[in-house]
Amino acid sequence: CSLWTPFSRCHTVGRMFASDRYVCFASKEDGCCNVILPLREVVSIEKMEDTSLLPNPIIISIRSKMAFQFIELKDRESLVEGLLVRLKQVHANRPVHYDTSQDEDMTSPVFHSTSMCSDHKFGDLEMVSSQNSEESDKEKSPRLHPEALISVFQQAGSQSPDSRMSREQIKISLWNDHFVEYGRTVCMFRTEKIRKLVAMGIPESLRGKLWLLFSDAVTDLASHPGYYGNLVEESMGKCCLVTEEIERDLHRSLPEHPAFQNETGIAALRRVLTAYAHRNPKIGYCQSMNILTSVLLLYAKEEEAFWLLVAVCERMLPDYFNHRVIGAQVDQSVFEELIKEHLPELAEHMNDLSALASISLSWFLTLFLSIMPLESAVSVVDCFFYDGIKAIFQLGLAVLEANAQGLCSSKDDGQALMVLSRFLDHVKNEDSPGPPIGSHHAFFADDQEPYPGTDIADLIRDSYEKFGDQSVEQIEHLRCKHRIRVLQGHEDTTKQNVLRVVIPEVSILPEDLEELYDLFKREHMMSCYWEQPRPMAPRHDPSRPYAEQYRIDARQFAHLFQLVSPWTCGAHTEILAERTFRLLDDNMDHLIEFKAFVSCLDVMYNGEMNEKIKLLYRLHIPPALTENDRDSQSPLKNPLLSTSRPLVFGKSNGDATDYQKQLKQMIKDLAKEKDKTEKELPKMSQREFIQFCKTLYSMFHEDPEENDLYQAIATVTTLLLQIGEVGQRSSSSGSCSQECGEELQASALFPEQDSVFADASPGRTTQDSQTFPEEAEGDWTVSLEHILASLLTEQSLVNFFEKPLDIKSKLENAKINQYSLKTLEMSRQSQPELKLGNL
Repeated sequence: CSLWTPFSRCHTVGRMFASDRYVCFASKEDGCCNVILPLREVVSIEKMEDTSLLPNPIIISIRSKMAFQFIELKDRESLVEGLLVRLKQVHANRPVHYDTSQDEDMTSPVFHSTSMCSDHKFGDLEMVSSQNSEESDKEKSPRLHPEALISVFQQAGSQSPDSRMSREQIKISLWNDHFVEYGRTVCMFRTEKIRKLVAMGIPESLRGKLWLLFSDAVTDLASHPGYYGNLVEESMGKCCLVTEEIERDLHRSLPEHPAFQNETGIAALRRVLTAYAHRNPKIGYCQSMNILTSVLLLYAKEEEAFWLLVAVCERMLPDYFNHRVIGAQVDQSVFEELIKEHLPELAEHMNDLSALASISLSWFLTLFLSIMPLESAVSVVDCFFYDGIKAIFQLGLAVLEANAQGLCSSKDDGQALMVLSRFLDHVKNEDSPGPPIGSHHAFFADDQEPYPGTDIADLIRDSYEKFGDQSVEQIEHLRCKHRIRVLQGHEDTTKQNVLRVVIPEVSILPEDLEELYDLFKREHMMSCYWEQPRPMAPRHDPSRPYAEQYRIDARQFAHLFQLVSPWTCGAHTEILAERTFRLLDDNMDHLIEFKAFVSCLDVMYNGEMNEKIKLLYRLHIPPALTENDRDSQSPLKNPLLSTSRPLVFGKSNGDATDYQKQLKQMIKDLAKEKDKTEKELPKMSQREFIQFCKTLYSMFHEDPEENDLYQAIATVTTLLLQIGEVGQRSSSSGSCSQECGEELQASALFPEQDSVFADASPGRTTQDSQTFPEEAEGDWTVSLEHILASLLTEQSLVNFFEKPLDIKSKLENAKINQYSLKTLEMSRQSQPELKLGNL
């Protein structure tokens, strides 16, 4: 489309961009003219009569009595219809109350900012709230500081008052003339002329207000009356890790400025930082936020400073303020590429640009505020609020170019750091009305030889002239490209750190652990991006230790268990996975991390027999086995176990084995070897033992030694059942000792050829079938030591649990089948919905 630009008396060709809350225009020629129209400011959108000179025109009128004429719009009808719907929605959500008594002619120096409760006027170049608004604010949050700190703590400069005021007045006059011609609200025409005014340095009396306009924080401020005051009330007085960090940094934010040498400035800084941490817990508080917020408070009212901080953290510097500073690292990578493009000789000399980028990280994190004198750095912040991160990129390039010779002759990173630090610490602002305030981050003493200073206005001008050709689109394209690389680097680092922690604690080979980590993370990612609605649980938290960053829930664990566990039990596998998950979920948050997952697998694959049996045992007692376990509620249809049938002691050659002495000796040996410090596991109840046996039976299915294993487990199971029954009678009578119980158990055993382990298939039951009693008199129990000692009596069972298991083949199959398993599950979930839809 084309936009009528009254200052050039013609239509300027460009593009219109529309979103839910904004209509924007960018001219075809970069920097010629940009316009931002918040729909909150828009009064009406009208179609005009179509003529040959004005094809497809529309007029957008805004509150400050300005109108914008667009022509040559494609699909005008649908565009206007869509904009009107959005406009209605915006005003329905945030009603605008007009105060016609305060409306003034556009030729007067009035700076409008809409609000539900007040019109902020820029009369005589100062933002003055209405009396009603002030009273309302006092009622809601009486502790808020009512004005910018610099107006209270203004220092006397080295220049004469007349000289200082004359410089400021000249700038103010230039800005006032510009407001008259280009507009003075957030909807002003933004051209190359205003960029030059910004590069010269914004007058101190206008700085905070223009920051609000350039960042459009003014719209957030007007749209949320009372929001900040409520946040302050809710957040102040609460003690947590974030507030402790804030408290620690309060007195080292801008210690050289008088505004932060007393409680007034410190208290305002505390309120803004604490309120923001309360608003956005995901960011909370990060170092460098205190320095930025201190400067915002100098030039803006407390509530305005809060919304400026919101604009910077959530829009202008995305993903900067967290412990990994991903956004800043991405921009460092972009900066490296720009150095190679614009300063090839410097890039060639400094082979490792990452070292240089590490020096410049603070430039981006604090917008040069931490490494330049304050009066110079605020001019950089002026450019940042107008041009965004582009201003920091080009200024960084200008700084490197000015020091290219010194950097090329430097012998190491330390010397390069010294060169840049000395230069930046001597960047002066000749137009500053206040006295020079040195950087408290200087790396050298002032008693060295005089160093030639550089004026910030000259440095900024050079940055625009030499490196200002980068467009926003180009920078965003570079950001997208480098973000992938930076994130991959972070993921690789996380992976290596996790493996370094886990490798010493397990016997799984490092290359297999790496494959397991990839499977674990992939399971998490598939659930994040494939499932609808997406899971809300915080399964990936970069703020946690490396080994706990990725976590999975019970369903994801069941998928992985089915793919990589050697204990596959057919239909019973899913139930065993549920129990394993409950066992591993120590903190009951329904999520487990990689370390717990691998430790469990390590026992299954590489543990000794007693470790494997102990894990199986724990899977069949609380908390792994619950009262609501879906596999253990109803009695078995076919009798699985029967104690009325004798054990199978007969051997094929007719020999018999004396199990009594062997079993007693094994129990005693195990008791002696048991670790004294280890917490003794509770004994297993009758119901739990049935489930334990069912799991073993399921594990043997389709094993090459299946028949021998079934025969062996039948022998062991009947023995254990009789041990439990003898113990139950002993417990009821109260007169029999454990030794007596063992004698009774042994005497009850006599050889007879039969099987007591029922086949799972229907129609095949034991000859003397009777259901296992769910409730019995006394407490039927059996211990881990009894189970382990009994299992050790059968060589086929020992062989089964001690045979080497190959995890590599499992991992290969898992990589192939992970996606298909997930797809199959999702298709099953969608089938009921499809059937319902067909009905």
